[in-house]
Amino acid sequence: MTDQVYARAAQPTTPINFEVPAGACDCHTHIHGDVAKFPFFAGRVYTPGPASPEEMAALHKTLHIERVVIVTPSVYGTDNSSSLFGMKARGRTARGVAVIDDKTTENELDAMQAAGFRGIRINMATDGVNNPDVGRARFTTAVERMKARGWHVQLYTTLSMISAIRDLVLASPVPAVFDHFGGLEAPLGLEQPGFADLVALIKSGKAYVKISGAYRSSNLAPDYQDMVPYARALIEANPDRIVWGTDWPHPDSAQVEGRKSTDIAPFHQIDDGRLLNQLPLWAPDAHVRKKILVDNPARLYEF
Repeated sequence: MTDQVYARAAQPTTPINFEVPAGACDCHTHIHGDVAKFPFFAGRVYTPGPASPEEMAALHKTLHIERVVIVTPSVYGTDNSSSLFGMKARGRTARGVAVIDDKTTENELDAMQAAGFRGIRINMATDGVNNPDVGRARFTTAVERMKARGWHVQLYTTLSMISAIRDLVLASPVPAVFDHFGGLEAPLGLEQPGFADLVALIKSGKAYVKISGAYRSSNLAPDYQDMVPYARALIEANPDRIVWGTDWPHPDSAQVEGRKSTDIAPFHQIDDGRLLNQLPLWAPDAHVRKKILVDNPARLYEF
C-alpha cells in the first residue's frame, strides 16, 4: 500500500440553510497530529490519516460553530496529547474527553481538568467488547474514578450493552454520555432491542446521547433519512439531554479484510454541511435546537 494517496478529511460543500445559534458546539471530533510528534498506540485496530487543528477550524468556520469537544480516539491508547494539542490550538472554546487507565494518576487528571478535559471515554465498540460483565465492570470502575471530580463517562458501545448497564447508569452519581445514537442500527426499526432502554435513560436525565455519526447507524447516504424517527424519539424523550456532533474527521475504524491495522484507513467522505442541515428535520423548533447546540453542551462540558 505504499505510494497510495488517500483523500484528506472532508470539508463541507453544502451551505448551512438555517440560523445556527451563537455558541453552538460540535461535541464529537478528533485530532490526529503529526505522527512523528503524536505516535499511534501499537495495539490499535486501525490507522487514520492526519486531521489538523487548522482543518478543524476551517470546518467549523463553514458550519458557523464556535465551540468544540475533542475526543481522544482509540488509536492513541491512553495518550491524550494529540487531543490536548488540538484543544490548545482552539483555546477557550475547546473541551476534551480523555482516555485513561488504572495507571493514570489523580495529579494527571488534575492537569487534564485544568487544560479543559471534562470526561473520560470507554470505547467498547471499536474493540468489539460485547460481554456485559466486562461492560459493567468498566463502567463501574470509571464512575468510581470520576464521582469526586464530577466528570461524565462517555461510552461508545451498542444498544445491547446499554441495556446491560441500564441499572448502573440510573444509579450513577455522574452522567453517562452515549456516542453516535447509542450504536443503534437504523434498518432494525424503533422496536429494536435496547432502543427503549436508551430512550428511558435519556428521559430519566441520567444520560445524554450524541446525535452524531449518523453514517455509522444508517446506509442511506447522504441524508440518512431513516435516522429521522430515531433522532425525534430521543429529542422528544428529553431535549435537555441531547448533544450534536460531526464525528469529524470521520474515521473508518471497521475491520476490513486485507487491511492491516497499520495500513491507513481512508476517512469517510461526509459532507458535514449537509449533515448539519438535517438538524432542523430532527428538531424543527429553534428553541430545541439551541438546547442541543448550545445549552446542553455548555452544561455538560462547562463552557
